[in-house]
Amino acid sequence: MTDPTDGPIGLLLRPGMPEDAAAVADVHLAARAGAPMPPSVHTEPEVRAWLADRIGADEVWVAEVDGAVVGYARFTETWLDDLYVDPGHLREGIGTALLELVKSLRPRGFQLWVFESNEPARAFYAAHGLLEREHTDGSENPEREPDIRMEWPGV
Repeated sequence: MTDPTDGPIGLLLRPGMPEDAAAVADVHLAARAGAPMPPSVHTEPEVRAWLADRIGADEVWVAEVDGAVVGYARFTETWLDDLYVDPGHLREGIGTALLELVKSLRPRGFQLWVFESNEPARAFYAAHGLLEREHTDGSENPEREPDIRMEWPGV
């Protein structure tokens, strides 16, 4: 496996800190708005407060380019809950670097949910070895939109 910090020149992956909460929320909101997925059912202030609470409760790593947070991954022992990259930095290897980092930190594998409508994310995860394990009608998620449980089985 290549070094998970390998990526675009100037890319730094580091643990997220409480002072990163605003930048992480900016990335989250921009990435969701730019992706083919349902709109959030939560207001912007709710999202910002929730993410601020998650930094420290979950493992969060940020991707920085030239000192600016441009992506992040938030995960637990068994779930990758968020992997978002600012739309202005897509296709620069940042998502791949974050995903490879999560794989290196969770070598026994992990799962994630992705909206069925988010075909670019589904293709990204599939290209990186994740497998579609379950399709749902969305009745269990807040957006009530069909989603897919994907898994990276680990090494």
